[in-house]
Amino acid sequence: MAPQADTLRSTAMTAPAPSADRPDLPSWVLIAAMLLSLLATQYSHMFSIDPVRAVPAVLAMAALGAAMVTGRRTARPRLAAGATAFLQMTLFTVLGVVLAYALAAQSGALWDQRLAAADRAIGFDWPVVLRLLDMAPAVIWLLGLAYHSLTVQMVVVIVCLSALSKFDTLRTAVCAAILSGFVTILISGLTPALGNLFDPSHYRHLWPSVAWVEQGLIAGLRDGSHHVLDLTMLMGIVSFPSFHATLAAIFIWAFRAIPRLSVPGSAWAILTIIATPVFGGHYAVDVIMGLILAPPAIIVANRLTRRRPSPQSVGAVLPA
Repeated sequence: MAPQADTLRSTAMTAPAPSADRPDLPSWVLIAAMLLSLLATQYSHMFSIDPVRAVPAVLAMAALGAAMVTGRRTARPRLAAGATAFLQMTLFTVLGVVLAYALAAQSGALWDQRLAAADRAIGFDWPVVLRLLDMAPAVIWLLGLAYHSLTVQMVVVIVCLSALSKFDTLRTAVCAAILSGFVTILISGLTPALGNLFDPSHYRHLWPSVAWVEQGLIAGLRDGSHHVLDLTMLMGIVSFPSFHATLAAIFIWAFRAIPRLSVPGSAWAILTIIATPVFGGHYAVDVIMGLILAPPAIIVANRLTRRRPSPQSVGAVLPA
């Protein structure tokens, strides 16, 4: 029995820690960097927040924080991982949108002409594409619902990965989303654009794109008239690169870890990418650049969140 006990003790000392112990620190560091970037932009353009409309966001983050702490203190790793992921994505969304607003408020000349020229250079004839799409109302509904379901996809990914104890995949996906989102926001500050606009009144079935709806918001940010933030109505205004496309590509990678959702989830995200230019009001080059950003974001996030052996476990395998 003694040799067996020694073997068990040796195995316990050298076995890797459970994946639930994988650190969340990289995502928190990225969120802190976004907060510092936002504070830096406030020196030249100060926003105020409607306190009443901030209450739902504050309560939601407080509830998620409480769930995260409860999960950790009661040794419920799935609750802790899911709550942490939701809290990080909520903080990222609020800080990211406000940072994008601040950068848009002090950005220079619009890049729409250059982005439209890039689309023409790669062969995109948007008037033809829009006319053909307007002839297929069923396709419009399918793509429109896919585009506007990105938040639902995020919820499904977080809930399923945490429920299945796929903590490594979950934390890598969240870190990749925050990292790529931060990068797209910073790039958009250097390449501001209204978006690939089309007048929906010229078509029978096409919906107004997000870019069409947000024209007034972007104009208000640029001329300084929009300076009070409603946290219940924050809108993404990044055109180039398309974060919608980047996030959908990250979800395709994440869905692969969920056996029953691998194929339908990936198809769902692919439809979202296809829908992004029309319903988001993006140029084709916005989407292409967004897709290009996804693989390196996943690779970097995977390396950042990789669990490293503790000094104790390393010492345990060294000869006496």
